Amino acid sequence: MYDFNVLDEQLAEAMLFLRQRLHGRSPQIGLVLGSGLNPLADKIADAVHIDFTEVPHMKTVTAAGHVGRFVCGELGGQTVLAMQGRLHAYEGYTAQDVAFPIWLMHRLGIETVITTNAAGALNKSFAPGDFCAISDHINFTGRNPIVGIDPSELAERCFSMTAAYDATLRATAHTVASEKSITLHEGVYLGVLGPSFETPAEIRMFRSWGADTVAMSVVEEVIAARHVGMRVLGLSLITNCAAGLGETDTCDANAANGEAVLATASAYQDDFAALVIGILEKLS
Repeated sequence: MYDFNVLDEQLAEAMLFLRQRLHGRSPQIGLVLGSGLNPLADKIADAVHIDFTEVPHMKTVTAAGHVGRFVCGELGGQTVLAMQGRLHAYEGYTAQDVAFPIWLMHRLGIETVITTNAAGALNKSFAPGDFCAISDHINFTGRNPIVGIDPSELAERCFSMTAAYDATLRATAHTVASEKSITLHEGVYLGVLGPSFETPAEIRMFRSWGADTVAMSVVEEVIAARHVGMRVLGLSLITNCAAGLGETDTCDANAANGEAVLATASAYQDDFAALVIGILEKLS
């Protein structure tokens, strides 16, 4: 069983460290920046940078396209704490390791988190360069960060995931996308363990389940956020078409690979920044 007492002590120590480094700043919004989406953090004004390796009990990132640091400052009229990169299960980390920075944000007083990622399209109407607001997810990682958590301490053990992704935040995202002529779909995200990409047979199965997008992150973070009552907005940038879809009007038949994912993410940085900053402005 996971030792809650150890987790609680680690979170308290990490929170104290961050409070000291933030010099009185009180971020209201947490941002998790996915593969190739790190440059948004460079737009944060009056920024404080804190490497993950400096924070007690935080793991470091090893995935390509992830910097591995916190950035706190002003963006879109909000004080934000951004994760410039995230932890993944496929890096060898436990579900609690992946959830740790989300729980840490909550300890700092953050009540809303915007988690972003690069995802593959299962829905044939989605194209690389489009965005998708996550309406729900399927957890196919086989992991859950709440397993072993003492239900009497951090939060209740059994809790609803019926409305894991906040409908009001999604509506705000759609409003901003419409104003800025950005293509924003809405759909079900499926999270896998990775690091290998999915087989064509797996993709056929996932599509039959009703999933619209697939990638190797997000779900454990969202479970952790909802566990402690945080509001969640999930945004995916479609960077590739899933294996086995074949050629369609919006996708070619090329297999997914890490370099292509990062290249597509880089090509749509401006749209991504406009979308996220626009959402923050409407929340201020």
